[in-house]
Amino acid sequence: MSAATPTANSHVLIERPADYEGVLVIRFNRPKKKNAITSSMYHRMTAALENANSDDTIRAVAFLGTEGCFSAGNDMADFLAHAVSGTDEPPAAALFIRALALAEKPMVSGVDGLAIGIGTTLNLHCDLTIASSRSLFKTPFVDLALVPEAASSLLAPRVMGHQRAFAMLVAGEGFSADAAHEAGLVWKVVEPQAVEAETLALAAKLSAKPPQALKIARDLVRGPRDDVLARMDEELTHFSARLKSAEARAAFEAFMRR
Repeated sequence: MSAATPTANSHVLIERPADYEGVLVIRFNRPKKKNAITSSMYHRMTAALENANSDDTIRAVAFLGTEGCFSAGNDMADFLAHAVSGTDEPPAAALFIRALALAEKPMVSGVDGLAIGIGTTLNLHCDLTIASSRSLFKTPFVDLALVPEAASSLLAPRVMGHQRAFAMLVAGEGFSADAAHEAGLVWKVVEPQAVEAETLALAAKLSAKPPQALKIARDLVRGPRDDVLARMDEELTHFSARLKSAEARAAFEAFMRR
């Protein structure tokens, strides 16, 4: 492989910015594909979250994308390959989703532009989300003959109420940054050029707090995770079955022909 060939390592950057002590940055970096996430990218992010749990020098995690795009969600070609492979192994996304639920350090996210599928549901696991005024949150699960994931079917109604959650997760309606803020998915809306600096400053502010008190307070606010993990398992059962269905395959192939 030549040095110029993109790899999972370059598609997901794991950074420890010198100016933000204690902060680990997980950055989507596949802008030519709108930061669509492949299996190898999921594995890299899962490892980063698991390592952060046991690294006392990491006190907060920040998710960032590239200019104008957080993530377009799952890479459809990668998902289609999994669907036709005949494997019984769960998608790599499932491991990452579980790592999100079990993350022990505060997580913040900075969303600028597109946040599709898991690009939206990831934020339900973040403790604070900054979004640019041009952001769009959308989960077209049913349109792809799939079902919600990442325990979003449990968490979104808690955050937004039934009607907004249904509009997002089932009807596939897009939410602007302001609508997402009003619904409680986003903590703060800023101009695009301010997203990264505000997100990293927020992560650094959390990182500077007494770590044990911060952990206890976060755990109290988040509550037990048993129900979240159980809903993830339930969603995964349906998601895996749907992923291999003729209905989903037809939807993926139609998407790829666009």
